[in-house]
Amino acid sequence: MFTGIVQGVAEVASITDRPGLRSFRLRFPPGFAQDLAIGASVACDGVCLTVTTLHGPDEADFDVMQQSLGLTTLGSLAEGDRINVERAAKDGAEIGGHPLSGHVDFTATLASVRQPENNHVMRIEVPARWMRYVFAKGYIAINGASLTVAEADRQAGWFEVWLIPETLRMTTFGQKQPGDRLNIEIERSTQVFVDTVRDALEERLGPLMPALEALMRQQGLSTDELTRPLPAPER
Repeated sequence: MFTGIVQGVAEVASITDRPGLRSFRLRFPPGFAQDLAIGASVACDGVCLTVTTLHGPDEADFDVMQQSLGLTTLGSLAEGDRINVERAAKDGAEIGGHPLSGHVDFTATLASVRQPENNHVMRIEVPARWMRYVFAKGYIAINGASLTVAEADRQAGWFEVWLIPETLRMTTFGQKQPGDRLNIEIERSTQVFVDTVRDALEERLGPLMPALEALMRQQGLSTDELTRPLPAPER
């Protein structure tokens, strides 16, 4: 498990391709790999990878299967590229973000970047089938970083996150440009809630679901609106 708090930026030192497998050697910032052991897990741009070989105090190798290369941005990495890294959480660790599995659900596209004073706003385009799990003020993981959704437009298929200077300093987000692909892991409890409600609606309404969907489309809405979690009560 990971906390979604990026601990540093690593550089791709070398890449070795073998049939069905690609190996990365990563160069970590000083101190990151202290006591790192073979078999340990490291989130690399949000993808949970296993250490296979250690090279000195600050470098390690990781093997990545073809499936992971195709489902994430790791397949497009080149030598010299920089990625967000986080070591696996230890028992009793403070969860500064939200719990992450390191299993990326899909890749999204950075649509635009705005830079109001002391802020950095990324608008991210999301495949339609995944937008049902994205809610304003909800959690989402982007390249391994736990972030809060600021705004979301279900119909247009995008959401925005606002990044403070400290987040930009500790991650690679400041170098991302429109058109870049990003690894996305949705928040698991949100996924479970949405899928449970959708299944209940389909079970109870059955043949009436197409009519309900058509009616809501006329109003510019979607049945996904029925699965929106209720906001937390004001205190």
